[in-house]
Amino acid sequence: MNTKVIVVLPAYNAEKTLEKTVNDIPKDCVDKIILVDDNSADRTVKIAKGLGLDVYQHERNMGYGANQKTCYKKALDESADIVVMVHPDYQYDPTIIPNLIEPILKKRVDAVFGSRMMKGGALEGGMPRWKHNANILLTAFENVALGTYLTEYHSGFRAYSRGLLKTVRFELNSDNFVFDTEIIVQTLIGRFRIEEIPIQTRYFDEASQIKFFPCVLYGFGIIWTMIKYLLHIKGIYKFKQFRKTG
Repeated sequence: MNTKVIVVLPAYNAEKTLEKTVNDIPKDCVDKIILVDDNSADRTVKIAKGLGLDVYQHERNMGYGANQKTCYKKALDESADIVVMVHPDYQYDPTIIPNLIEPILKKRVDAVFGSRMMKGGALEGGMPRWKHNANILLTAFENVALGTYLTEYHSGFRAYSRGLLKTVRFELNSDNFVFDTEIIVQTLIGRFRIEEIPIQTRYFDEASQIKFFPCVLYGFGIIWTMIKYLLHIKGIYKFKQFRKTG
């Protein structure tokens, strides 16, 4: 039986980089590309339709996490066996999608994360030093809290198995950036296996980047997520979002 691979693009004002991103997606290993537009103010939707993508639009701006929720729901509705998330801002290199999905195809793991922190990929790609250092500190804190050894929790280049996405309650996660951390916590609680591969990234004017103040809020969101995780696993308070479906 063939494995159906669907790439999802959570988009917001990506008109300048969308076509380059789509052109670099290896079509020989991808069955469908879905773009979810979070009420962009530019030509993102028009360009996406011109490229022949399956396009869904939010009637209002709902946030990065909410965009991912729609992406995963639509991919599951299309019977995806593996869902790959790629940001359409061309910061990540879609040409390595075959490397990203290989561990899932071989049934070794249930999720694969592209890590900018392995082999110096972040700084070489131009990540600001303050953001690089904050990433390292947050990742160290999360590893201690969760008992893991991941090199990065904050990458926007990921692949998930259908079984994982059908089991975790991602729809109960944040509508904002902390979604990325919450789904990792759900993955770990569900005892799904994670693997990382090194990736290179590009930082340039058109690449979406979180500014300093939103990064601070994001950091507090991560701390709260770790507190919720500890309360949950110790049985002090059980959070619905960390329970399996069914």
